[in-house]
Amino acid sequence: MTLPSVQLNHTVVYSSDRAASAHFLAGILGLRVGAPFGPFLPVDLANGVTLDFYQAPEGPIQDQHYAFLVEDQDFDAMIDRLEAAGVTYYADPAHRQPRQVNTLFGGRGAYFADPDGHNMEIMTVPYARP
Repeated sequence: MTLPSVQLNHTVVYSSDRAASAHFLAGILGLRVGAPFGPFLPVDLANGVTLDFYQAPEGPIQDQHYAFLVEDQDFDAMIDRLEAAGVTYYADPAHRQPRQVNTLFGGRGAYFADPDGHNMEIMTVPYARP
């Protein structure tokens, strides 16, 4: 059976302040925030996927998980930017190992929270799947 060609094009990231959240993540990852597109503030990733930050209506924002595959040579700069911003990073998704980096699958990885509590992950090697 031939599977259709399907790619993720964009996803919406709900935030209490779309500009603050978009600039926070773009700053940590070393990216730029694009021009507003309707109610969205985009951050383009290298693989063509766009994170569209959206100002959520009042009320709690359901936290989500976003994982970013990054180049090993960029990882240290991202950790440095987290430290400079006073943001604690963790080796684990439950945030129990502060200021530590994991070495899953022979790479390096870390988790941190964005201003709305979304659990962001940076990793240098994708997870192995059977």
